[in-house]
Amino acid sequence: MGLMMEQLSASKSFGGFHKRFRHNSQSLDCEMIFAIYLPPQAEKTGAKLPVLYWLSGLTCTDENFMQKAAALRVAAELGLIIVAPDTSPRGDKVPDDENGAWDFGKGAGFYLNASEQPWAQHYRMYDYVTKELPALIEANFPVSDKRGISGHSMGGHGALICALKNPGRYQSLSAFAPIANPSNCPWGEKAFSKYLGSNRETWRQWDACELLKTAKERLPILVDQGAADSFLAEQLKPEALKAAAEAAGLPLNLRLQEGYDHSYYFIASFIEDHLRHHAAVLSQ
Repeated sequence: MGLMMEQLSASKSFGGFHKRFRHNSQSLDCEMIFAIYLPPQAEKTGAKLPVLYWLSGLTCTDENFMQKAAALRVAAELGLIIVAPDTSPRGDKVPDDENGAWDFGKGAGFYLNASEQPWAQHYRMYDYVTKELPALIEANFPVSDKRGISGHSMGGHGALICALKNPGRYQSLSAFAPIANPSNCPWGEKAFSKYLGSNRETWRQWDACELLKTAKERLPILVDQGAADSFLAEQLKPEALKAAAEAAGLPLNLRLQEGYDHSYYFIASFIEDHLRHHAAVLSQ
């Protein structure tokens, strides 16, 4: 069950293939689309390649990273499979923000498991990203048991919490401009209060700065943040992440990149560093 997929497209790129698939998600109770890049090494008989899961940010789908990040050439060189899920459940039966807000509801799943109505039935992106989707990938594609996770903005938050909550599941971790302390910023407070309820104690398990306090694993974390990012001070809080990592004695390489904003121009500028950061661990 859950292994049936419909291929929507296949495009050759740098000797490999970018493909999109649709499937019925049990954890989200709706149809979902994901993208996968299979580098040329995936064609070799018996090949088992490491896989990097990329979590995108607010308003994005599976398409943004694959089209804009300029990641596929380097992934082809490194023999790295990349999987990009959507950012929230989709479809007519899935509830959305009643005012059509871009920072909540569809396109803004925040990679958590909602507990409040009407969100709890469908908004379970954490289960989807950490359990259901990897099981689907591992049953259908030539991936090894070496997994990395990365993401941007809301997806950077997702990558951090998925790795911190699952010691041993991911061998490598990075993020671009993550929402590092969602319990203490407008985007996170809005999403958490609706998805999780008003009790801030329950928010702690979905906040990277809180999770770092009790982290059981010492994964080296690479984080790039644009210094000219308009969301830097109010929403992203990289200084809180740095302080939490230092207090816990955990290895965080936080790089502030002068002049860069929050866009995919920024991501494309540093994605090669991140892919090599992951491959150095995952290819061992």
